[in-house]
Amino acid sequence: MTAPWRTRRWRRVGCAAVAAAVVAGTTACGPAKDTDEDTLVVWSLENLPERVAATRAIVDRFSEETGIDVQLVAVDEQQVPQLIQSAVLSDEMPDVIGALSLSYVRQIADLGLVDTAATNQVVADLGPETFEESALELTSDDEDHLAVPSDAWSQVLVYRKDLFEKAGLQPPTTYDAIRTAADELTGDGRFGITLATDPADVFTTQSFESLALSNDCQLVDTSGDAALDSPACQQAWDLYGQLATENSPRGTQSVDSTRATYFNGTAAMTVWSTFILDELAGLRNDAMPACDECEDDPEWLARNSGVVTSISGPDNPEGATYGEITSWTLLDGAPTDRASRLVEYMLSEGYEDWIGMAPEGKFPVRTGDAENPTRFTDAWEDLEAGVDTKKPLSDVYDAQTMDALRSVAENIDRWAITQGQGAVLGPVSTQLPLSKTVSELANGLPPEEAAAQAQSDVESITEEVDE
Repeated sequence: MTAPWRTRRWRRVGCAAVAAAVVAGTTACGPAKDTDEDTLVVWSLENLPERVAATRAIVDRFSEETGIDVQLVAVDEQQVPQLIQSAVLSDEMPDVIGALSLSYVRQIADLGLVDTAATNQVVADLGPETFEESALELTSDDEDHLAVPSDAWSQVLVYRKDLFEKAGLQPPTTYDAIRTAADELTGDGRFGITLATDPADVFTTQSFESLALSNDCQLVDTSGDAALDSPACQQAWDLYGQLATENSPRGTQSVDSTRATYFNGTAAMTVWSTFILDELAGLRNDAMPACDECEDDPEWLARNSGVVTSISGPDNPEGATYGEITSWTLLDGAPTDRASRLVEYMLSEGYEDWIGMAPEGKFPVRTGDAENPTRFTDAWEDLEAGVDTKKPLSDVYDAQTMDALRSVAENIDRWAITQGQGAVLGPVSTQLPLSKTVSELANGLPPEEAAAQAQSDVESITEEVDE
């Protein structure tokens, strides 16, 4: 589809847009001039220096093998909406964007910027059967692929196996088991769980959504109406409220403080993303486990921790897995052949190096290829995780944990998308009505009032989206 404001081929990203990007040496702004017509302009949301370097190495190999030049621009995820707006107004959009979240995929598609014909063809060429079905579903709109899904991470519940075994507790795979364990393990200087309550962080929304989805609590229904006051959601508000007020540290709990509380041994459970796995294993010096036992053995906490990837609620015995899928998308006006070749390369010859940047948070959603259906999932197990120390996760975690992690990409679910209402995700992520309500819930707002407040706030957002 072609956006109505497009009158000519998009060229290079202008300096005004790039000024807000984290370029990390991949491009520079001098006097304005067009990039050579044979050069692909690629934005990547993987903007950490070591990931920029890894991406650059893959792209350089692609250029050497194909003769196609690539201008790589690493951008800050938080700046994407402003950068898109600036680039559209200046008629200087990139050709390809990589590492896009599900909400950004929907936002860009809603602006009419995606070349769905090209994206459909890339998926067809790679083979839809080589992708996890849930990944294709979450990145599609009816028959059109809005992006080519690449990799995933999920929100998991990490718990102290040693404490659970000592107390005779069942693994925290259900609402009841979590509630029981949190009550039993709170006391004697320890909290049963540490949960996010920061009103200004999307991590709080993610943490709540992960537990809410477990009970089939949905943000909106198929008509686009807010559904956060449903009976299934009320169960989620009740659970989160109890855990946050009775079994978790008081005060604002953030992405950093929840990790720190679990790492120093003063919490028996935490809800975090799979990006915690290398840190939990003592592979990153600036986020090392700090429990007493960890001083002489940095891997002690990892060996004594279990990982739950899917939780079930009383209204949803099958359970659910909250996660994020990042994707590549081809933009309208890009040189289709060259842009498609790059994306296909990133999901084939360059794929193992791409997911190898952070295997603890890049589970392959393309499992293999026509010759070997498990090529990439098999390769993932041997990829080295970590920052300052590197080793495969399988060298640290037991077989049960690795089995659970292998299934992460299979069953990822998200609010709104499966109801055909993905456009609401962007405003929910930026306005943070859920994070704000959870913060008030943790400070004593009754769960029934929390549900009503969140319902009202999301109703306002859905009305804006419908306008």
